[in-house]
Parts: sequence; structure tokens; C-alpha cells
Amino acid sequence: MELRRVVVTGLGALTPIGNNIEAYWNGLINGVSGAAPITYFDASKFKTQFACELKNFNAEDFLDRKEARKMDRYAQYAMVASDEAVLDAGFNFEKLDKDRVGVIWGSGIGGLETFQIEVLNFAAGDGTPKFNPFFIPKMIADIAGGHISIKYGFRGPNFTTVSACASSTNAIIDAFNYIRLGHADAMVTGGSEAAVTIAGMGGFNAMHALSTRNDDPKTASRPMDKDRDGFILGEGAGALVLEEYEHAIARGAKIYCEIGGGGMSADAHHITAPHPEGLGAKNVMLNCLRDAGLQASDVDGVNMHGTSTPLGDMAESKAILHVFGEHAYTMNLNSTKSMTGHLLGAAGAIETISSILSMKHGIVPPTINHFTNDESIDPKLNFTFNVPQKREMNVVMSNTFGFGGHNACVLVKKLDI
Repeated sequence: MELRRVVVTGLGALTPIGNNIEAYWNGLINGVSGAAPITYFDASKFKTQFACELKNFNAEDFLDRKEARKMDRYAQYAMVASDEAVLDAGFNFEKLDKDRVGVIWGSGIGGLETFQIEVLNFAAGDGTPKFNPFFIPKMIADIAGGHISIKYGFRGPNFTTVSACASSTNAIIDAFNYIRLGHADAMVTGGSEAAVTIAGMGGFNAMHALSTRNDDPKTASRPMDKDRDGFILGEGAGALVLEEYEHAIARGAKIYCEIGGGGMSADAHHITAPHPEGLGAKNVMLNCLRDAGLQASDVDGVNMHGTSTPLGDMAESKAILHVFGEHAYTMNLNSTKSMTGHLLGAAGAIETISSILSMKHGIVPPTINHFTNDESIDPKLNFTFNVPQKREMNVVMSNTFGFGGHNACVLVKKLDI
């Protein structure tokens, strides 16, 4: 069968550097760091006392108070970002066949704060099981997609992908495939996360995964820098509306770009550490190029997973050289996690959005906080350090790699490429 073309017609973002698409993009190109001391709880006894929290966000500014109280923060974030994306897509709901519109959402953890609150409340009691009746529907990782579909009446395919930090990229790829295979005409996709909690910070600290640069949070996320010491935990959501090309054209939709392809792979190496030679990262990019029917030389840039961990950044850099060869030196590479922190299951969505906006505006957002070259990383690679660079971007790839060795890569391209 002939595969249908898939385009992007709506975008929404809720991030530590901007609470909508316009603010997020302005934060990116201005090199804004979203890192600051934690305000959600007293972190004074934690190894890491800072994170990339949302700024000036109140769920009740967007959601009915009663409805907001029935949602964990990760689901609230999903609703806000998806609302922006659906509005941006400009659907005529009277003419839209809602049986052909679905929701595939990603979250690496789901309602961690809800789980934490309920368990702590039980532990503080006398053993009598007193739990909030919304405990389970607030906590489960699939409920965000349920809320989105209920609000809009979208009755097409609906499920959640969970692959740690690759979750929302997997969601985008699944949504892409459901449309091009003819199972839907449009999909709301993306991901959300709200893991800046006592349990989240404590758990990642116990793994030695987080930066402990408490004296200077804003420069703590240092992808590819010699003195990088771990990632910064972030939170928020990214949403995209994907649509079959002819369906979008028929209704006169604004089209941002085309989804060219998606790749997936496994490291099959370690539960948290990447393959030292970047084998899974190499394979996922090759799989993505093969799916898109493009050559390595067609790619203008890669939004790297680039978490600011010693092993991860080095392995991904090796993988890029394996895949692109000499062409790697002509591309723009960047890690927007230097600004947003690591949004875990939502990272792939907001980074795919960054890649799309980079094509739209002809600007590559910077990798901020670079101070010292790492001799183990090829210095000829252009990581777009510290300042944005103007460049025509026609084809961009976005990498995400998750604990467990889960790798996902999505390729976006201008419509006429």
C-alpha cells in the first residue's frame, strides 16, 4: 500500500523557559536558562537543590478548578499544551470527523507527585486505608491522553507510550505511523512530565544522575563541556497536531513541516548507561534515515539528546560521527536541554518542536553553558555553543534516549524537500 504523507499543523508548549510556543522560542534563541532553586518543597537536605520548574504557571488559569484538582500536574501540563496545539491547528469541529482523530501521548513516569502524596499520607496515619478516590485515575500514565480525548471528543486511536526519556518521541512516531497507514486523519501527540518532586529528585540523586552544582544552577546543564556533571530535572509538556497531508490541504490548514520518518532501536547494554560506542544511538539515526528515504548528507542539523552527562554526550557524539562521517562537520548540532533541563518523557516533544521552529525561522538555538572543550569529543563538530546561528534548515533530526536502552529519533523536513 502507498503510505500517506503526514504534516504538522499545530504546536503547543509549556516549558521552564516559556509557557507557550512564542515564549518558548524566545527563550531558546535568547539562551535563557530555566534552572533555579526548587520552590515546590524544601530541598535543603538534597544533593541537588535546583531544577527547571515552570515559571508563573497556575493550572486554574487554564482549567476549571474542580477539573484541575482531579489531575496530577503532569496531566494538567498535557491539557494546557494540547489546548494550544489544537487551537493552533484551527479545526472546524462541526466538519471534523472525530472518529478519525486520535491521541497518542507520552510520559516516562506519569503521576509521581500524586503517588508520593497518597503513600506519605497513608504512612503518616494509623494504618487505616484512607485514599483519595482520584488516586488511581490521577496517577496512571495513560490518563493525560484520556483527558485530551474527552475534552474534544476525539474517538480515534488513544494510548500512551512509556519508554523513559524517549516516550514522547515514540508517541510522535506512533502517531505518524497511524496516520500514514490510514488508521486516522489527525492525531494529537506529544508528552508531559512533572517529576520535580521529593521522590523524583531523591531517586535521581541516588543514581548520581543529576548535576550537584548548587552554587550556580543556571550554568549547571553543560552538554559537551569537559566539566559536565549530570542533567537538570525539568518539567512541562509539548504537543503537536499531526495530520494527513491531503486532509490538511482540503481544509486550508497552516502547515509547519512534514514528518519525514522515525527510527527506533535498543542499546541492549545497560539499564541506565549508554553503549560506550553509541551503538544504539547510531542504529536509531540510521533507521530514521532509512524510514525517511534520505541520505545522511541531506540532514542539516541534529537536536541531540545531549543531557550533560559524562557518558551520554560522548557516546552520542561518537554515534553522530559514525552516521554522518565528514558531513557531520558541516551540520549544526545543539542541545536545548542546556536551557530547558531534561523533561524526561516530554523531552522528545519539546525538542521536536524546537527543530520545527528552527526550520521555520532559519535559526539554530544554542547549546549554552560551554566553557571548556572536552578532549574526548571531536572539536570540529559544531555544537552551536553559546549563541544561536542563522542557517537555512531543511531537514532536522531529533534524538531521545531513555533508561533501559530505549532510543527514538524523528526527522522533520520542509514540505517541499
